[in-house]
Amino acid sequence: MTNAPGGPGSAKGGPVRPVVAWAFATVLFVALMVAGLGLVSLATGRDVIPVPDFGGLVGTVAAILAAVAFAVVLWMLLRRPRPSLWGAVGTGLAAFLVYLVTVWLGGAVHTSDIVLAASVAGGLVTGGFALVVAGAGLVAGWGGILLMRARGGRPRWPWEGHDEP
Repeated sequence: MTNAPGGPGSAKGGPVRPVVAWAFATVLFVALMVAGLGLVSLATGRDVIPVPDFGGLVGTVAAILAAVAFAVVLWMLLRRPRPSLWGAVGTGLAAFLVYLVTVWLGGAVHTSDIVLAASVAGGLVTGGFALVVAGAGLVAGWGGILLMRARGGRPRWPWEGHDEP
């Protein structure tokens, strides 16, 4: 094998490629966000957006755009040779802010009531829903960065590799 032992592409494994870490972390973010919002709604007995005339599309678009913001910030971080774990704060903050701003702007456009939209966005923060989005962004971003920084390889049986130099 032409690669250095333990280097990328060697039989002993190497770091996870950025696109793979990015994909896994983005899927994890969406899963954590959806599950977290559902669990908070179940635990509190409240809807994520409790205003009936607010439109169901506003919350869906906000979640999609939060996922896009998370993915963009994480991709910028993972393009670096050794991304800092502090970057996970940026992924959580980006998802949080985009989620709230999208709910506020989307609600203001849909209802033509900027105060109602601000009230709903504020309720997302005080009700814990927006914090779930931030937490999902933080945890998934941290996981994606850790995948990039890890030097692990594929799982191996104890008897594998005895014939390798």
